[in-house]
Amino acid sequence: MEQFEAWSQLLKSGETVSSFQRFYVYFYQAFIYKDRWMQYLQGVLTTLYVTALALLLGVVLGVLVSVVRTAHDQQRLGHRNPILGILNILFKIYVTVIRGTPMMVQLLIMGFVVFSSSKNFALVGALTLGINSGAYQAEIIRGGLMSVDAGQNEAGRSLGLTYMDTMRFIIIPQAIKAILPSLGNEFIVLLKDTSLISVIGGKELLYAARGIVSRTYEAMYPFLGTAAIYLVLVLIFTWLLGRFERRLRESDRR
Repeated sequence: MEQFEAWSQLLKSGETVSSFQRFYVYFYQAFIYKDRWMQYLQGVLTTLYVTALALLLGVVLGVLVSVVRTAHDQQRLGHRNPILGILNILFKIYVTVIRGTPMMVQLLIMGFVVFSSSKNFALVGALTLGINSGAYQAEIIRGGLMSVDAGQNEAGRSLGLTYMDTMRFIIIPQAIKAILPSLGNEFIVLLKDTSLISVIGGKELLYAARGIVSRTYEAMYPFLGTAAIYLVLVLIFTWLLGRFERRLRESDRR
């Protein structure tokens, strides 16, 4: 601490300092001074919390939308269900609107218009990210469901299974193996997109870094540190997803 104070005064006075001294002062004030590392840690926890909630909501929406749209597309001619037709139109509008507008705009609308009276910015951000992710996951899952041979569905129905049971026990397990890499990529994108909720006041990782920058007037180390933390998180989850994919491949060989 004394070393930091001394070298910090040298920097402020404009005296010549070594590169190491400059690095030490900027690094110390960005991560260690007044336990600022705790702010990054809290930001990481909020980031993971928002990602988990958004992922859960996105999966629920994605499965619901994809199953309904797949059921509508697989109807036989002359046996059209009007309820499925209405739901299919509504879900197509949802997917088109969400995928056709920027995430930032969606966050601003949700944060400052729809939930303008709410102070739980992290929850609002998670809800917005989940709705956004659900539209993309719906198309990923629908593509996986449609890729499964139609005979699989007919075989399940011939065994007396309902449509939902056929999807649950036969179609979806096969589709998951095909779409897992795409879903994993969507999860990684979702993790990084949590940085956008800082625009509505969400106190995630980038929000913490911006707060420190506003106090130190030095942006390089807080933002580089934030980028490094995101990179580490992405590498960890990429490794976990890779292990899960290998487990699935091994189960196929048995």
